[in-house]
Amino acid sequence: MGSSGINAEYMGSSGINAEYMGSSGINAEYMGSSGINAEYMGAVKAKGSDLRVHFKNTRETAHAIKGMTLTRAKAFLANVLDKKEIIPFRRHTGGVGRHAQCKGSRFPQSQGRWPTKSVTFLQDLLRNAESNAEVKGLEIDALYISHIAVQAAAKRRRRCYRAHGRINPFMASPCHIEIFLEEKAKEVPKGKSLD
Repeated sequence: MGSSGINAEYMGSSGINAEYMGSSGINAEYMGSSGINAEYMGAVKAKGSDLRVHFKNTRETAHAIKGMTLTRAKAFLANVLDKKEIIPFRRHTGGVGRHAQCKGSRFPQSQGRWPTKSVTFLQDLLRNAESNAEVKGLEIDALYISHIAVQAAAKRRRRCYRAHGRINPFMASPCHIEIFLEEKAKEVPKGKSLD
């Protein structure tokens, strides 16, 4: 045991499990054969597994904020909670009502909702990713959501008791969410030619 109470046998100097991580603390899965990929040095991730929030609503909310800067995404989600902006539903549209507010969205669509629980889960993940970026020393104002993925998790089963002794399934549809924040590449002026 080290002085911090962390087993140094399995941990690197940064306190991250070196068995699964590269020397920079980034998952080696994204690194390629060289070990360090310069593109991911300015990136952080946050993920949640088996979250008890509807998959379909969360997928639509995630796709609405993909590509936004971190500050804009936080403001957008806060506006959705206040019903000042709306989440356009583009794929899972069955039974979703039409709203005039959708016309002003980034993706013009007639159907939309304000999925409160999905928004709060994504706000928590963005807050976590932001604190990861602060620890890594990245510039918060330069961060944008480069990747966001929502996958359906294993369904949770409950029972709904019906008439005449029957039982129907009463299923929950949880999901896995992962978010990558990256620093925007700074524009460099073109160099002078050597002619």
